[in-house]
Amino acid sequence: MNINTLRKVTPRWVIFLIDLIIVFMSIMFSYYLRFNFNIPQDDFESLRFVVPLVLFIRALSFLISKTHIGLVRYTSTRDVQRLLIVQIIGSAIFLLGNLISFQTAEFFLIPTSIIIIEFVMTTFAMTFFRLVVKTIFNEFNHPRKERSNVLIYGTDEVSLITKRTIERDASSKDNVIGYLDSQSDRIGKKIEGLMVYPLQDLDKTIDQQSVKTLIIAGQDLSAVQKQEIVDTCLDKNVKVLTIPDVSHWINGELSFRQIKEIQIEELLERDPIDLDKKRISTQLFNKTILVTGAAGSIGSEIVRQISKYHPKCIVLFDQAESPLYDLELELNERYNFKNYAVIIGDVTNKAHVEAVFHAYKPEHVYHAAAYKHVPMMEMNPAEAVRTNIGGTKTITDIAVANKVKRFVMVSTDKAVNPTNIMGASKRIAEIYTQSLGKTQNDTKFITTRFGNVLGSNGSVIPRFQKQIAKGGPITITHPEVTRYFMTIPEACQLVMEAGAMGNGSEIFIFDMGKSVKIINLAKRMIKLSGLELGTDIQLSFTGLRPGEKLYEELLASKENTQATYHSHIMIAKVREYDFETISHAISQLIETSFKNDEMKIVKAMKTIVPEFISQNSRFEVLDHQEE
Repeated sequence: MNINTLRKVTPRWVIFLIDLIIVFMSIMFSYYLRFNFNIPQDDFESLRFVVPLVLFIRALSFLISKTHIGLVRYTSTRDVQRLLIVQIIGSAIFLLGNLISFQTAEFFLIPTSIIIIEFVMTTFAMTFFRLVVKTIFNEFNHPRKERSNVLIYGTDEVSLITKRTIERDASSKDNVIGYLDSQSDRIGKKIEGLMVYPLQDLDKTIDQQSVKTLIIAGQDLSAVQKQEIVDTCLDKNVKVLTIPDVSHWINGELSFRQIKEIQIEELLERDPIDLDKKRISTQLFNKTILVTGAAGSIGSEIVRQISKYHPKCIVLFDQAESPLYDLELELNERYNFKNYAVIIGDVTNKAHVEAVFHAYKPEHVYHAAAYKHVPMMEMNPAEAVRTNIGGTKTITDIAVANKVKRFVMVSTDKAVNPTNIMGASKRIAEIYTQSLGKTQNDTKFITTRFGNVLGSNGSVIPRFQKQIAKGGPITITHPEVTRYFMTIPEACQLVMEAGAMGNGSEIFIFDMGKSVKIINLAKRMIKLSGLELGTDIQLSFTGLRPGEKLYEELLASKENTQATYHSHIMIAKVREYDFETISHAISQLIETSFKNDEMKIVKAMKTIVPEFISQNSRFEVLDHQEE
């Protein structure tokens, strides 16, 4: 009979019977031990009464607590704790019986020393039995020689829970051999029988202990340290896993299935940002806030961030029906947030936008609605103008008419020295917003400018992940192309901070860190997937797409920056425009967009933004005409 068959046919009463046999043997051995293996006749006679009594009380406690129902092969520290409590309660009953019998008849039912010895022996034997069965079961299912050695980074409670979760899972073929830590007072010591190795000796530990997997469980790692650990592991062909935040554990417990391979997004993260939450809360608490493009990557995260500050109402405005519905469900189910209104609409529809402002009277606006895909806008310049410029003009004009207090526009680094329609359209929208702000006292207009966000719609990372899943090839436009990256929550936190600190008409730029070479990003993702470049998957270079840059910028060459109180946020000093002049030019541009004369549209854009020089585009001919 194999182990699987035995597991299926072993009924619970067998475990119950074994527990009672352990109790019987413990009580008998307790008497022999107490009397040095020479039990007096009177005490031997009392066994006929004591043994049934102890067995009855223990059996009753086992049945009530159901200690025999739990699967022995999954025995955990929690099961041992429950056994201990049940044993203590049973022994307390014996002691209480002794007290009553002594008060009434001046004799003890069971010698106190016997009660103590029986408690220790029964508890130890029942625990030992369960651990032996668990060990045998694990060895039958996953022999030690077939298991892979695992290191866990961290020695805190979360790390210990991770280790116990792995040991508890019967399907796991992992063998935790130790912990990794950077705290010198713990290095060289043992925790739950496992050695704590120094972080600085990671590469040596991997070789000496034949480590196949490292799980990052400790919460004290900086972003730089995490990247260094992962790089070392990838060089050694060691798989790197991570665990979710404690808030995402199922019913407060870590599941083995929640231990996942580390994602590239986690390696591009930076240390957490310190926000002036008091300043943000003062502005947003009990306020009505309109978010355009609320269903998009940035807009939806702005909504999530705002919901933490207890606004009166968030008006979710977007034309994407399904993503807007998904956001509504998320706010209800995950955040338990009810103070919102869902509006399906287009920012270019002036009458509808006016009706929304009239109905909800928002005090703050976060304008994230825009077309963002560079190649798509290069093929559709009229739509870029109508939505990115016309839509922004519509929203800003109506905001002014309704005396909105703050208007925060989400822009892009592609607006700097634009080489494409999308970037130029966002730059013109910036110019209009900033110029309009100079004429206003009631409404403060703030523009925020940042680069690519990880995991956003159209981001390169989801595309690479799909290509890797299909076996490749991974397509890259150019071997030298670089991009700045920021996580969506980080970008939106900075948008909130900049929106709170702005005095009006500023363009805030964010510290995007170091630019990342896309080819290196692809190679890293291949390694994280356990594949080998050139053997398992190939790279393919497709050439720059229309309007695409090799290197992105955060500031134009004639611009400089001014520091703010926040180390991650700076103010861009940009050229100012006369509002009347620029308003007239933009109105004419929007009118031209309805005639669908693409060359005329782009030429007008280049007139407004002289630094707009097309690259890898059919509109380069307009730059040559200027020359």
